[in-house]
Amino acid sequence: MPSYNKVLLMGNLTRDPELRFTASGTAVAGFGLAVNRKYKSGDDWKEDVCFVDITVWGRQGENCAEYLNKGSGVFVEGRLNMQSWETQDGQKRNKLEVVANTVQFLGKAGSGKAPMDMEDGGGFQGDAGRDDIPF
Repeated sequence: MPSYNKVLLMGNLTRDPELRFTASGTAVAGFGLAVNRKYKSGDDWKEDVCFVDITVWGRQGENCAEYLNKGSGVFVEGRLNMQSWETQDGQKRNKLEVVANTVQFLGKAGSGKAPMDMEDGGGFQGDAGRDDIPF
């Protein structure tokens, strides 16, 4: 049976990226992303916010940690990944995250600045999400 796993999200960071390194030295950054959705309910406009955890590997993760901070706007292309683990007291936990293949930097929310392009250091590609590096 065919399958396809691709996610496109645009939003603002909810916290500064956290940069870590695997035992083999590969960089991995994580940050939260808030994605807003406005819709009309009767005569009123309402807004929903979806909070998503993003993981970015390699040099792209390092760039995210260096150039992004809470409130920065980004466009993320990646895939869904389910993490499962067991706590010290034996409880099973699951977390759905997005492993980013591409992160485009868009600037701060409400800054009025145009999105930065690749030549300005505004977005980085490459080092797609890696399944082969445990940490």
